Formats: sequence, structure tokens, C-alpha cells
Amino acid sequence: MTYSELKSLIQNYLQNTESTFVSDIPNLIKQAEDRILQAVKLPDFRKNVTGTLTSGNQYLSTPSDFLDNFSLSITNSDNQEFLLFKDVNFIREAYPNASTTSVPKHYALFDDASFIVGPTPDSSYVVELHYFYKPTSITAGADSGTTWLSTNATNALLYGCLLEGYIYMKGEVDMLTVYNQRYNDAIARLKNLGEGDNTVDTYRDDIVRTQRT
Repeated sequence: MTYSELKSLIQNYLQNTESTFVSDIPNLIKQAEDRILQAVKLPDFRKNVTGTLTSGNQYLSTPSDFLDNFSLSITNSDNQEFLLFKDVNFIREAYPNASTTSVPKHYALFDDASFIVGPTPDSSYVVELHYFYKPTSITAGADSGTTWLSTNATNALLYGCLLEGYIYMKGEVDMLTVYNQRYNDAIARLKNLGEGDNTVDTYRDDIVRTQRT
């Protein structure tokens, strides 16, 4: 399904060609894409990057396309050690004194732009972040363009757009319920492709993790 085909389907299903609605269709599509990507963590949208934790600094920036975490590891004396993912409050309570340093063993999302690790690094460490990324929206390309979602998750994308569009139009509850059910059915089928975020603390791509205690 191309970008042009998706826009046409949205207008045809919702029977709305009013100019303001049509001009807002790209935003509705992006909202639907975000809805799908938050609902399903697909292996197709995972990537690795490397960086550095610096001595005395608890924070590590997330990539610009970061969507969700999968794993974070450090290289310590040539050994790859996977940090355990925790809530930020756990980090604050477990390591209340940021000046106390050691080899990090836990991490959490601090905000939309950074992780926090605990304890504070006692040295500089090379890190490898394995994460789910936000792919480029179909709205960023030409009318003839396609994306992974428009090719492999056509129903989820279409009904996600119709759901967002009908909410935008303040449509009747009965039809909103129909679109919501069809969207949920499509998401359930998409999840059968396999979510990768259930292995965060045990395995990563057949590598048994070294867990620090």
C-alpha cells in the first residue's frame, strides 16, 4: 500500500473529503503509526549502537530515533556485562549517593532523552545499546512510497488511521467500536510475528547474559 493509496482509503472509508480533514490526514497517519509502534515491539525495528559511559556521570543519552529499550551492556575488562533494566525510582533508592562509584549494574529510562545508571561509573566504559527505533513515517516520502508497516501491516495501519480519523471527526460510537475492534484484531495478528521485549533480562540473540549481583 502506497502513501497515496492510504490517503485515498482514509477519505473513502470515512467519506470525508473536506479540505481541513484532508490537510490533517498526514498527522492522523503519524498518530496511527505511533499507536502501532507502541503496541507491538517488532524485531524488524531493532538496532544496535555503541557509546561511552564516562567516569562520574550517571547519564547516557538515547539515540534520536529511540522508541523503547531492549538491552544495555558494558565492556568491563574485555567482558560484556548486561545491565539489568529497572525503574528510575529503583536507581534513586538503591544508589542515593551519586558520588559513590563502582561498575554499573542497573539502568533505567530517566527521561525521553537519557538513561540513568547505577551505581555511578567508576571509570569510562564502552556501552552497547540494543533498542527499538522509530522508523521514518510514510508521510515523509513521496505519494508512491511505501514503508514496512504499509507493506507488512496493512490492516493495522489502515484501521489505526481510520480509528484516529473517526476520533478526529467525533464520529458515532458504534462505528468507532467497529474500527477499534478491527484495529485490535490486526494488532493481535501482528504480535504473532514476535515481540522481542520479553527477553530483556535473560537472553539477547542467543547470547546468555552475564548478570551482575
